[in-house]
Amino acid sequence: MQVGFIGLGVMGRPMALHLLRAGHRLAVWARRPEAVEPLRAAGAEVCATAAAVARQSTVTFTVLTADADLEQVVLGSSGLLSGWAAGSVLVDMGTMSPALTCRLAQELAQSGVDMLDAPVSGGEQGAIDATLAIMVGGQAAVLERVRPLLARLGKTIVHIGDHGAGQVAKACNQLIMVGAIQAIAEALHLSRAAGVDPRQVRQALSGGSAASRVLELMGRRMIDRDFAAGVEARLHHKDFRIIGDEAYRLAAPLPVSAQVAQQLNALVAKGWGGCDTSALLRVLESVAGER
Repeated sequence: MQVGFIGLGVMGRPMALHLLRAGHRLAVWARRPEAVEPLRAAGAEVCATAAAVARQSTVTFTVLTADADLEQVVLGSSGLLSGWAAGSVLVDMGTMSPALTCRLAQELAQSGVDMLDAPVSGGEQGAIDATLAIMVGGQAAVLERVRPLLARLGKTIVHIGDHGAGQVAKACNQLIMVGAIQAIAEALHLSRAAGVDPRQVRQALSGGSAASRVLELMGRRMIDRDFAAGVEARLHHKDFRIIGDEAYRLAAPLPVSAQVAQQLNALVAKGWGGCDTSALLRVLESVAGER
């Protein structure tokens, strides 16, 4: 297929390379010139604008950070919409608000362009290994058109529902995952406060009903005090703003997520937004007057 890709960061770069290595013609654009160099070296065509990517692509992928980024790339001057032909498809794999997703899908439909919201879970390693879990919102027929491409990026592809449903599923994923990170931080902080070795506590919990991938990875980072970014906490802070906005719009009570959002606020306020989200432990320690 003729494929476009915009958003060549930690997640997007390996995903774009998978598509290129699968034999698809790939056109790319990035705001930072250095971001396209690995793709250029691998044989992708580097374009001067997003519109130029759209003109050369039947299916265009975006993996961007926030609503404003996606809206600008799609609708802005020299944006994707100005280059797409009718019958093109946008596959947005970033974490965006369901509200923006639905609005964009409606606007693109007026130009004959289809859209899928297809956010992912699995992190950087999942992108590198092509083992991502992909949550898809949009029309089932459009998903079937692009399924061979998605199959190059992930091992689990689930059609959640109509436009925006994929983003709702991703919000649920973040709610559970980051809530678990906060719970692990509190558990290890409690054990330390009680004079019990957090390393031994984590080992014991890993063999019982509290065992999880989050405990394995984030618990280890907390114990090793390795707060270098896996996924930067500022991104989860953004995700919880989306969760809060949806909860407000739907009048859906989410008391635990509201508390976690406040802890993320504190983490970012302390200047740790560029750290891994396991740094939520440091927020608890700072309240207790520890290092």
